[in-house]
Amino acid sequence: MTTRITFSEIPKGLMSSMIATEGYLNKLSFDYKLLELIRVRVSNINQCAYCIDMHIKEALAAGEDLQRLYSVNDWQDTNYYSDLERACLAWAECITQPNSAQYDQQSLFENLLHFYDKPSIANLSFVIIQINAWNRLMKSCGIEPGSYQVGQH
Repeated sequence: MTTRITFSEIPKGLMSSMIATEGYLNKLSFDYKLLELIRVRVSNINQCAYCIDMHIKEALAAGEDLQRLYSVNDWQDTNYYSDLERACLAWAECITQPNSAQYDQQSLFENLLHFYDKPSIANLSFVIIQINAWNRLMKSCGIEPGSYQVGQH
């Protein structure tokens, strides 16, 4: 069996662009733990074990609660996510599954307006787009999960 693509085989221009975008997104005024919750949820939807491993480790290192991380897939059925987090997680699911009939995109967008202005929602949307891109890249390369160390990427 041929090994798929390793990290060192990913074209340098692609990786530097992705990393530069990630740096921009991480410097925004969003709470880092919120971003990691979003990244874990999206990675779960996309079944990207590498990214799930990475972002759970990053979230824990940032002080996120383990219970909130392991139950983020069922955030709607819990009472320990804030209204802001719920709005962001719903938006993340909608962006990740844009053709799903279960989402009223306009209502979700209007709900976000209670917390953020339009430029911030655009930035939040790109956080979601970026983790979707990472999920797809890691899955297509077949990058093995489990060995990620906090701060590695």
